[in-house]
Amino acid sequence: MTVRLACEHPRGRPAARRLRARALVFLGAVGRAEAELSVVLVTDRRIRSLNRTWRGEDRATDVLSFPLSDPPGNGPLLGDVVISLDTAARRARAEARPVSRELDRYLAHGLLHLLGYDHERPEEARAMAAREAELARAEGLVGAALRDGPGRGRRATERGRSKRPARKSDA
Repeated sequence: MTVRLACEHPRGRPAARRLRARALVFLGAVGRAEAELSVVLVTDRRIRSLNRTWRGEDRATDVLSFPLSDPPGNGPLLGDVVISLDTAARRARAEARPVSRELDRYLAHGLLHLLGYDHERPEEARAMAAREAELARAEGLVGAALRDGPGRGRRATERGRSKRPARKSDA
């Protein structure tokens, strides 16, 4: 297992070290010991720029995934997971959850997209929600969206997939 980690957030070094360790655990849990994954910890400004460029949405989001294979999950190079530490900190505060737990949720969500999980149809969403909860040891993004229904939950299920051509980041 290889996890390449880049921290672009000025206060993100401690969180980045922990995320790398969690990514290794998650890769083992999904049976992908041969896999390579890139994780990038960024600011809201940076993730907003990526979201605007690759998804056409001019707003910050929590996590974006950039699979390297089509279909996702084929081969040892999985792709990139980009996480906003600013969004994680804000949402963790609002929901009285440790930032580390929030980052675990984002990492699980992004990794599962790289493995080919999706949440477009109800049965896919239920399967992804169960796997997120298993990895993060808490309700994941898709589980929260299913629980909350339309509105806040709908926004949560729109995150994570990019229409960007797969490419390796500089991480």
